[in-house]
Amino acid sequence: MDKKIEKKRWTARKITILAASAVFAGFVIYTVVLGDTRSTLNVERDKITVSAVERGVFQEFIPVTGTVQPQRTIFLDAVDGGRVEKMFVEAGAMVKEGDPIVLLKNSTMVLDAVNREAQMLDQMNNLQNSRVAMEQTRLTLKNQLLDLENQIANAKRVFEQNQLLVQKQLVSKEEFERARDNYDFLVKRKALTLETSRTDSIMRLAQVNQLENSTDRLKSNFGVVKQNLDNMLVRAPISGQLTSLNCEIGEAKTSGQRLGQIDVIDAYKIRVPIDEFYLARINVGQIGQCEIAGKPHRLIIRKVFSEVKNGRFEVDMYFEGAAAEGIRRGQSLQIRLELGSEEQANLLARGGFYQKTGGQWVFVLAQDGKQAIKRNVRLGRQNPNTFEIIEGLQVGEKVITSSYDTFGDAEKLVVK
Repeated sequence: MDKKIEKKRWTARKITILAASAVFAGFVIYTVVLGDTRSTLNVERDKITVSAVERGVFQEFIPVTGTVQPQRTIFLDAVDGGRVEKMFVEAGAMVKEGDPIVLLKNSTMVLDAVNREAQMLDQMNNLQNSRVAMEQTRLTLKNQLLDLENQIANAKRVFEQNQLLVQKQLVSKEEFERARDNYDFLVKRKALTLETSRTDSIMRLAQVNQLENSTDRLKSNFGVVKQNLDNMLVRAPISGQLTSLNCEIGEAKTSGQRLGQIDVIDAYKIRVPIDEFYLARINVGQIGQCEIAGKPHRLIIRKVFSEVKNGRFEVDMYFEGAAAEGIRRGQSLQIRLELGSEEQANLLARGGFYQKTGGQWVFVLAQDGKQAIKRNVRLGRQNPNTFEIIEGLQVGEKVITSSYDTFGDAEKLVVK
């Protein structure tokens, strides 16, 4: 009798297949749910720049370029117009204070000076004549007073004698009255002469004062004209170098026209244009550093010109201490202008990554250096060399600081 053979439900082959399926399903679930799903990009180590986060001194500064200029520049302008008659020096020459530079000629001004001088001389003659006449009148009145006093004295003596004689009836009453009337007349005449003298003196004194004032005005006007004539000879107001002279023989120059300039070359300043973005942060007293012939020099801001032109404003910087030797007008200097004091901070070197991230995230290398992970950070102040790290990075960590333009949207980099 045949024996029924039951078919096995769990064969070795079936168990193997089920086990393999379970392992595969578990792998898929782990990869999808628990695994690293970030997009990954392979990069070559020699094509990236890696910088370590360091603890150090941070100072905010900006690089600027300044131009050497003399501290004092005196401009030569034509006070009054004229034709260039003669040139005594050439541009570039060293001049001393008072040296003649250019001679101008103005015929109209010369004629005006001659007329004013003639008017002044006429007025001075009138004044002198008035003073002489006043003195003559004074002497005449004095002489008249002396004569009157003598007549009065004689008349008084006759009157007093007749006054005694009439009492004794030795002279007639008519003769006595005639002597008395003569005496009274002379006394009154003296009083009138004195009053006339005072009035005449006041009037003549007023006339002389008026002539003196008029003469003074004419002298003052002539002095101005003469000074203008003297200004036709342009002289050096200070000692220095005549750096420009815009004149040619026979050329006509108008009043106020620029003739040239003199630079005082024993002291220099640095004129520095700065981007208007920093206007609120630039003040008198701030320090800058520069190198001239391999030697460091400190500069200090002495003047800030707040007017903005073409997106820039200017400052004047002076050497702190002795100026550098051998510098020349127009020479350019690279200056490190400090915006703040030195402080301890966590620092990261500048690099092309900032253009892509704006300082909001970076790729941080793992300790083994084989991969880099995207991490959010916060950067603070910056200078041309470093960024100040506010949060997100620790000292010793390494960051890719080269450009991220080729990384696309990758969140993880595999470094090979």
